[in-house]
Amino acid sequence: MSINIVNSIEENAWREFVAQHPQGNIFHTPEMFRVFEHTHGHHPQLHAAVDGDGQVCALLLPVQVTLKDGLLRHLTTRSIVYGGVLCSSDEPGKRALEMILKEYSEHTSREALFTELRNLSDQTTIQPVLEQCGFSYEDHLNYLIDLNCSSEQLLHNIGSRTRKHIRQALRKGNIVIDEIVDHNQISTWYELIHKTYLAARVHLADQTLFEAAFDVLQSKGMIKFWLARIESMYVAASVELLYKDQMYGWYGGMNRAYAKEMPGEVLMWHILKWGTNNGFKTYDFGGAGKPNEAYGVRDFKAKFGGELVCFGRNTLVHSPRLLRLSTFGYEIYRKLLSS
Repeated sequence: MSINIVNSIEENAWREFVAQHPQGNIFHTPEMFRVFEHTHGHHPQLHAAVDGDGQVCALLLPVQVTLKDGLLRHLTTRSIVYGGVLCSSDEPGKRALEMILKEYSEHTSREALFTELRNLSDQTTIQPVLEQCGFSYEDHLNYLIDLNCSSEQLLHNIGSRTRKHIRQALRKGNIVIDEIVDHNQISTWYELIHKTYLAARVHLADQTLFEAAFDVLQSKGMIKFWLARIESMYVAASVELLYKDQMYGWYGGMNRAYAKEMPGEVLMWHILKWGTNNGFKTYDFGGAGKPNEAYGVRDFKAKFGGELVCFGRNTLVHSPRLLRLSTFGYEIYRKLLSS
């Protein structure tokens, strides 16, 4: 069977391949590609393998993310494959994936420091292909919450202490959850997220990412933006991606000055309850760090009773020397953020 590697495919064929594949997720869709196209500092690419009949056999969708353009571009550009790679499960599909990865690595060495595959499902069957192509595996955790139950069972599955705090906050009734339905509200939402990331000394994507996500995905029912407020003060924020029967926790933040009011927990409960009441089966928490490293965000996510999974990540380093230099520079950048 002949396989061709292409950089563009007919959108309906692309969409159908992802929709029918059991591991197809929202980051594989043409819609998310379009979101990244309209985001400052992001440059999405498409690499697809198609057979002689024009059927898609494998898909690689790296997004080059540049933190600082100009002279520092080579030191601040990484390539992220959100959602991992996608290929048909048979041997031709694996061969097609191998062809894509080899062709990709030959042409990316000067464009990014490394390429990281962020797996959202079990990739055990294709790990030999990934590692053969230079993508080394590393454990990375995540929590998946079962939404295919009643809201009463969903609340029962949450840790007892967190469940108690949620009930107390709900009885108090001072936290109101608003859904963003107007593009102009994104700046308010982003301000709260930005303060959270600044406090954590973590780089946050440009506001254009979320503006594009709202413009492209909201009308298609593929995204929900939420804000929690106490009176007129916004105290927590979150955004969830929606695809098939899955919810994906994308970004979230909270005003720490209001932590005792439990706005993060109440907002999370509202989102999970909304998901189970609207036919979604799983909530993907979007990552929980490396197993042997302390990670405060993992502690928060663990409270909601999800299943701890380890689908890991695969990384191909294109320039080890520049990566070491970049890592050193990033640590300095984080210290400057906190000063």
